[in-house]
Amino acid sequence: MRHHLLLLLLLLLSLSTQAGTLRGRVTDENGKGLPFASIYIKETASGTGTNDQGLYQLQLSPGTYTLEFKYVGYRAQTETVTIGEGTQELNVQLQPEVLNLKEVVVRAADEDPAYTIMRNAIRLRKYHQNEVNAWSARVYMKSVARMDKVPPKVLGIKVVDVDTGIVYLSESVSELAFKKPNKIHERMISSKVSGQKRGFSFNQASEMNVSFYDNLLKVQGLSERGFVSPLASNALFYYRFEYMGAFEENGRTINKIKVIPRRKNDPVFSGSIYIVDGTWRIHSTDLKLTKDAGIEFVDWIRVRQVYAPVLEHVWMPVQQRFTFEGAGLGFRGGGYAMGVYSKYKVQPAYARPPKLEEVEPEPATETVVAEAKPAKRPTFKLIEPEAAAPAEQPVVSDKLFSKEVLLVEKGSNERDSAYWAEIRPVPLTQQEVVDYQKKDSLEVIKNSKPYQDSLDAVRNVPSFGSFLLGGYTYSNSYARKFYRFDPVVSLTGGPSILQYNTVEGVAADVRVEYLRRFEDRRAYTIEPAVRYGFSNNKLNAKLKMGYHFNPFKNSYVSVEGGRYVQQINNLEPISPFVNTLYTLLAERNYLKLYQRDFGQVSLRSEIVNGINFIGSVNYAHRMPLQNTADFTLKERGKDEASTFTPNVPVNAELADAAFMPHEALILSAALQFRPGLRYMTRPDDKINLGSKYPTFALSYRGAFKAFGGDVQYNTAALSISDEVSFGLLGRSKYNAISGIFWGKEDMRLLDYKHFNGNRTIVAGVYNGFQLLDYYRYSTNNAYVEAHYEHHFNGFLFNKIPLFRKLKWQEVVSLNYLNTQQSGNYLELGLGVEHIFKVFRVDFVTSFQEGNRARTGIMIGFGF
Repeated sequence: MRHHLLLLLLLLLSLSTQAGTLRGRVTDENGKGLPFASIYIKETASGTGTNDQGLYQLQLSPGTYTLEFKYVGYRAQTETVTIGEGTQELNVQLQPEVLNLKEVVVRAADEDPAYTIMRNAIRLRKYHQNEVNAWSARVYMKSVARMDKVPPKVLGIKVVDVDTGIVYLSESVSELAFKKPNKIHERMISSKVSGQKRGFSFNQASEMNVSFYDNLLKVQGLSERGFVSPLASNALFYYRFEYMGAFEENGRTINKIKVIPRRKNDPVFSGSIYIVDGTWRIHSTDLKLTKDAGIEFVDWIRVRQVYAPVLEHVWMPVQQRFTFEGAGLGFRGGGYAMGVYSKYKVQPAYARPPKLEEVEPEPATETVVAEAKPAKRPTFKLIEPEAAAPAEQPVVSDKLFSKEVLLVEKGSNERDSAYWAEIRPVPLTQQEVVDYQKKDSLEVIKNSKPYQDSLDAVRNVPSFGSFLLGGYTYSNSYARKFYRFDPVVSLTGGPSILQYNTVEGVAADVRVEYLRRFEDRRAYTIEPAVRYGFSNNKLNAKLKMGYHFNPFKNSYVSVEGGRYVQQINNLEPISPFVNTLYTLLAERNYLKLYQRDFGQVSLRSEIVNGINFIGSVNYAHRMPLQNTADFTLKERGKDEASTFTPNVPVNAELADAAFMPHEALILSAALQFRPGLRYMTRPDDKINLGSKYPTFALSYRGAFKAFGGDVQYNTAALSISDEVSFGLLGRSKYNAISGIFWGKEDMRLLDYKHFNGNRTIVAGVYNGFQLLDYYRYSTNNAYVEAHYEHHFNGFLFNKIPLFRKLKWQEVVSLNYLNTQQSGNYLELGLGVEHIFKVFRVDFVTSFQEGNRARTGIMIGFGF
């Protein structure tokens, strides 16, 4: 009986402490709902926001709370409310802010007061940027994308399964933690995607943590070079400021500053920023980026933030919202992503914040009667902040941080509607409610075989363009089976069904890829290929089977075998399409082929985070091939002989590069290491996010006289590669490799170290050479190879009106090679990319041992 009484008492106590619900609407002076107004709860250092209609709701434990309602451009309003059980309603009407201009006598030559305010904010930027040593918070995120217009076709391809209205809606709740200098960890505890009960949200709170206290703001996908903050150290070079007035809020004076770009096409914001007088910190922002700032994919994006004090001297963002609109290829739409921060725990860096005290000017020693001169700019003295005492109990444990920056919890997408109704701080709009109901109810139908088959019936209708240029895919979406066929002609350098070369004449190379996916992200592929040369009458065939068996380690194993032709340069530097054009139109046969009967087993997998293994074992019977065709569209004289070269490359280290049929057993292995590699983990896979360190690779290749092998040698190489951002100056890409050979008892040109050369006007790979012969400097001796490219991303061309309007961008390149026969070989290139958005043109000059060798113009793709 006592146990029953105890259980009843505990039940009553739990009921008496259940959270109550506070809901209502925030409106403007005309009674219209204010979308995404901020509600800040002082007692809990938490906040929420309103939805598109100005509605809000809060789950609060019983007690008395002080709520502050804010909206940029309106006076904040404070309400005290006592929460009990059940649901209460509190509607708030905000009034427009009344900006009071300071009583300052401004003469024509005087400086706008906004500059004094912004200089002070810039002086204290670093202090405010670093005012917490560590913090944690709960972040609710919602992302919405809608489509307002959808074209029936794009580039001749029918648009299927895309309608107007909301096309993506997701919510997530994460626990976000930060510790200086740059440790961050996010744990997503809840995830909801409209119409995808098993899906996981793409929301990432750590990526939304944008701070205008940073000099340069980088938003992934918007621009390659980033955007200058109005509080950047060099902001006065990029911005003009205008003082709009001030208003009072909780005893503080808030200055409204209009932010104006100095030049139209600089990567800068426009709009308003609100600065707290005296402490010179950000109160809130309402800033916008447009196409003039160089953003990609969207027409404009608007950033609105609200800060609030979470401790006496520490302010943190309580709400952020990014709104965007865009149009292209007949599509038009927009959307937003918002984050609401609550349950802050902070470890301040300062016990006392920094201050700026105005220094009184020295009194004049004599009276001078002259024309009125502009007032001197006020001088301020910085009072350094006092460091905070070490925390007795850290707010964030060091054990929390690792290279895993985001963990999506298993079961995070299994929360029911009651959970979301309780935890969601921002009510759904009616349109969003309908979207959830409609898509969740239709999910079973959309995943059904009849529905998937109906979509495939439209997708699978072949078109002339897909067969000729793009390739064709036949889908069985319900069974997760896909068949991929190569295009007749590939303009991008990939395989083509129809080719022409001097060895086979007209060649038909038909490849099919069969892909089967599974729910757990495993997949296998079967790739048969058949090739027939109509001049040499040779039929070739091979089969490759691959299996992706561990999504967390990106593990892949494959088995391949058969008889096929391959370029002698294993890097395959010239595409079949380009070789076909040069053979038919210019009588230049750069493609050099051999035939092999082979079997190969390959494995790729991550060993530990940041270290990958790639290896293969290959056994082949390798046979030479000869030219059998000399047809060309180029006009020849009556007695003019063919200028086609033999199918034997010219190499500086070999008097004769021809070879006889032979066997080769080759083992290859490589370890790739990228220190500090950050990653995110989801219940069904792992996604690598990058590192500030370069990638190192150690590779080995060896041939052995075993099992009938005729070739023996060893070679090893060490390489380094990376991509480095220089902010507004652009980004650089580089890679360098050095290798050696030993035990060279028997080798063929096939086994040499080859380089990505190019002898055509069509640009080769951009981390290769543009003017180097494909085989002349292939080597079996020590070598050094290096490539460097710097993309200015418009830093220079934006100063030229025509180039700025065309959105062309400049790029420079350097390629270096040193082998026994090449000596010091150097290529210097100057190029323009983004021509008509997709093309790139480079002027390249090469030098050998300091002497000018060749020059050329290269045309390629430069997105």
